[in-house]
Amino acid sequence: MIEIRWHGRGGQGAKTVAQLLAAAALRGGLWAQAFPEYGPERSGAPVKAFTRLDRKEIRLHCGIYQPDLVVVLDPNLIEAKEAGVLEGLKRQSTLLVNSPKSSQTLHEQIKFLGRIVAVDATRLAREAGTRFANVVLLGALAALLSSQISLVHIKEELAITMSDKPKALEANLAAVHAGFHAIREASAAEAEVPLC
Repeated sequence: MIEIRWHGRGGQGAKTVAQLLAAAALRGGLWAQAFPEYGPERSGAPVKAFTRLDRKEIRLHCGIYQPDLVVVLDPNLIEAKEAGVLEGLKRQSTLLVNSPKSSQTLHEQIKFLGRIVAVDATRLAREAGTRFANVVLLGALAALLSSQISLVHIKEELAITMSDKPKALEANLAAVHAGFHAIREASAAEAEVPLC
């Protein structure tokens, strides 16, 4: 099983991409779960969302406390204690961060011993014609999980979700491609996250 925890702020789309990833996994024949966790809903407040993926039925129904992957939509949350971004991370966990900083700089800054992958998702989203970094990070995650998650299935889910907004769909498809190729170009495929 792969357990993914998403950290963002209200309005950044953590819940949306957690659900898109789960739907794409289902489309590809995996079992999946996705659900959010947040307090009083307000724009800008820290939000967590969770996605579980497995080849067999998932019987767990709780939050994710020792994630295999943590995706951070807002890098300012890393040092915000109340956000709990680094809680439960294992040495073999991967931290995927929306940041213009390098992975090495982030390692030095936060002292996490596991793998850190930095993607300037905000810039890539802007270049793709959208203001949301969440879909760029979804594409980056698809690259990290490429033996389990198909980019084609993610694109199909985006097309269904945004069928009534053709311009937004076009921008989001470009954004998911940008995230996917940013990881591929960084040769992250060598360290894919295996589905146990």
